[in-house]
Amino acid sequence: MNILITNDDGIYADGIIELARKLSSMANIYVVAPKSERSATGHSITIHSPIMVEEVNLGENIKAYAISGTPADCVKIGIEALFKDINIDLVISGINKGSNLGTDVIYSGTVSAAMEGLILNKPSIAVSYNDFKVKREIYKEVSEYVITLIENLKNKLDLLNDCILNVNIPNVKVKGWKVTKLGERKYENVLEERTSPFGQTYFWIGGSIKELEQNKDSDITCVNEGYISITPVSIEMTNLNKFEKLKSMEMLK
Repeated sequence: MNILITNDDGIYADGIIELARKLSSMANIYVVAPKSERSATGHSITIHSPIMVEEVNLGENIKAYAISGTPADCVKIGIEALFKDINIDLVISGINKGSNLGTDVIYSGTVSAAMEGLILNKPSIAVSYNDFKVKREIYKEVSEYVITLIENLKNKLDLLNDCILNVNIPNVKVKGWKVTKLGERKYENVLEERTSPFGQTYFWIGGSIKELEQNKDSDITCVNEGYISITPVSIEMTNLNKFEKLKSMEMLK
């Protein structure tokens, strides 16, 4: 099995290094990841500047490159250029530092990298761990859940022909696995206005998560309750209900 691994935390992030090393015992591992952190870049790609490529050493039997581009660039370059002569069977984005739950998937470079895999007709999974302060050893343990998932999916990868799996692992004792829907995530105090030493106004985007009532089968609920959430996420964004209701507008003159 040939697996392409990427992330948005950067090539030297503990999550991607430990995942690549753990998976190298069961598959041929190829890594293309940003040279530095590119979190919250969504599905942006680099078209106005060159993308620099540098081979790096992540361990024995792992072919790895750091690039100056975005997470989506990493998957595109990996599949269509660096490893174009290799049949990539699966794309894994992660393990991300911090969760990617609910509507946050829109901003996530981790999830967008998996989506790029889907665009390129490759089964793809995004994996995140629900903690920002993580010791490296934790990622070794978390990688075992990824192995379990792959082993259960390897003969069913055709299920991922029209969606990715967005997987979030709780930072508590895992009770089990649940298939979930995207929840709703919003923030308060998002913009902080400041003034530079030169008198210019600037803003920091941040804020804290709002406590919202969630559906019982949402990814947010399940992770908060100690379950690993598996959410099938599609690239199809058309609201089919409104599509039919708006058909009458075709008669506008």
